[in-house]
Amino acid sequence: MSDPIAEILGPSGLLARRLDGYRHRPQQEAMARAVAEVLADGGTLICEAGTGTGKTFAYLVPALLSGRKVLVSTGTKNLQDQLFHRDLPLIRDLLHLPVRIALLKGRANYLCRYRLDLAVDDDRQPPDLRRQVLKVRDWAAATRSGDVGELALPEDAPIWPVVTSTSDNCLGQDCPDWTRCHLVQARRRAQEADLVVINHHLLCADLALRDQGFGEILPGADCLIVDEAHQLAEIAGGFFGLALSSRQLLDLARDVETEHRREAGDAPALVERALGLRRATLDLRLALGEEARRAPWQELAADRDAVAGLTTLAARLADLQEGLQALSGRGKGLDACLARCADLAQRVEVLGGEPDPEQIRWFETQGKGFRLHQTPLRVAEVFQSHRARNPAAWVLTSATLAVGESFAHFAQPLGIEDARTERWESPFDYPRQALLLVPQGMPDPASAAYVGAVVELAVSLLGYSRGRAFLLFTSHRALREAAERLAPRIDYPLLVQGSAPRSELLTRFRRLGNAVLLGTASFWEGVDVRGEALSCVIIDKLPFASPGDPVLAARIDALRQEGGNPFRDLQLPQAVLTLKQGAGRLIRDARDRGVLAVCDPRLLARSYGSAFLDSLPPMSRTRELADVARFFATDHER
Repeated sequence: MSDPIAEILGPSGLLARRLDGYRHRPQQEAMARAVAEVLADGGTLICEAGTGTGKTFAYLVPALLSGRKVLVSTGTKNLQDQLFHRDLPLIRDLLHLPVRIALLKGRANYLCRYRLDLAVDDDRQPPDLRRQVLKVRDWAAATRSGDVGELALPEDAPIWPVVTSTSDNCLGQDCPDWTRCHLVQARRRAQEADLVVINHHLLCADLALRDQGFGEILPGADCLIVDEAHQLAEIAGGFFGLALSSRQLLDLARDVETEHRREAGDAPALVERALGLRRATLDLRLALGEEARRAPWQELAADRDAVAGLTTLAARLADLQEGLQALSGRGKGLDACLARCADLAQRVEVLGGEPDPEQIRWFETQGKGFRLHQTPLRVAEVFQSHRARNPAAWVLTSATLAVGESFAHFAQPLGIEDARTERWESPFDYPRQALLLVPQGMPDPASAAYVGAVVELAVSLLGYSRGRAFLLFTSHRALREAAERLAPRIDYPLLVQGSAPRSELLTRFRRLGNAVLLGTASFWEGVDVRGEALSCVIIDKLPFASPGDPVLAARIDALRQEGGNPFRDLQLPQAVLTLKQGAGRLIRDARDRGVLAVCDPRLLARSYGSAFLDSLPPMSRTRELADVARFFATDHER
């Protein structure tokens, strides 16, 4: 009896024969069998596959063999592109399977022809933005997909909100470019494909839309494979809630002005109403304070200026809605602005209304912008209601889902009770490849001297590792202080988060070969640096989330009221998984070697430290810098 998984992934299988550098991994073969069984029989599989397992091939091979309609959801657009442009074509071609594949991203990733035309016609733009508009116009004439990732402009370039659409400002079938719309074409290809690569934001947006009774934006599928699944609950919380941002408000004001010139030049009062909304938005940002913060709604409600600013914002939205209503039917662009204005006014009304005990109301400020949120206290019920309506098989996988042997921390927030669970250790030889240092003599992490002590240790470690290191911090404040202290102490190139886009910092880190990169949350996961360029990872503290975070604080309170133990049931497992992610940056290849330094003395001094240690890979361990020196001396001699 033939065994297609063994014939492809086995020691003498197709990939071993055809792919240079391919190594058979029993863990990969076992995972592929588990995925194949769930795709064939239905149900849910939650599985953790340690770094180096090759989980991508472990789910793509059975997905392609299944003959089913499969959605693969990833955590990032980079992984999406890697799957679609590299991994999937490689496997499909090796297997000679006539499987149609498609890539589908959120609408903000596709050029909007209608909005580009508006931008080209707008002569009020500053010179830098005008140059970008013309660059996009030239690219638009040649692109087939309309994927803005094709154009070499930063992700945060000011041009993108101008030439892409949102669910708020899209004209839908009323758009004059509807038949040539890049997003519509991408969705059509997805409907016709056998396997579609999406991302978690798109998946959760679809779940949220279905829950609200609107049409689905993703094609129906027999099977869903969710990679980097540890991110799913947090992303789902954002989509199942409600949000209002300063950008949405300012975009509406700008678009009203643009459509006014095109469709209602004889109604100058409309521009004044749009300017009123712009002023109210900027005034509310000022009332919320200059500093960047995430804070509970109570802080806004207790601030007289902020409450007045929110009241004024509601009034200006009502004024604008009245002005747009008077021009109803004058043009499709203005009608779309009216619908957006009504929606934003309704969000302000909800946010300013009576609190819902099942919702967490909070706000955040950063730079010149703000966002007002209402996030569900729990997402399990909504998530499960969708799964109940859709009989698809589900595979949820990541390198970090289990705390010890338990998947409860991942499964419970999503309401998953009936899943098969599997866990495979990394095939890497961690005792030989990696050394864990928990240094002696570190002060209490809460002391004012702590960051200085971390920097002193880092200077010594960087001397042994010859740079080639990540320093991962649990707060931006600690990162900034460490950067100031470290800069005059080392001769290696210093790259600091915030000084350039993340992708650019990583490119420079790989190219330099001896750099030291300082980062916070966004560098703890989803970063893959193979080879000698990254040989040391230094973590300043055990990554407990701040209990002052409004969402976490509300969930802690709810757990406590239900008789649970918030530290044991929420904060500790969350921190363990985050540390696993950070530690996972170090060894990315069977030939990598490196040192992981966890500076926090609580790892050994507190009883809960064993939860962290038991979840880390089986590295050799030491408390002595001399062992680090010997480790890197051996590395240097190789």
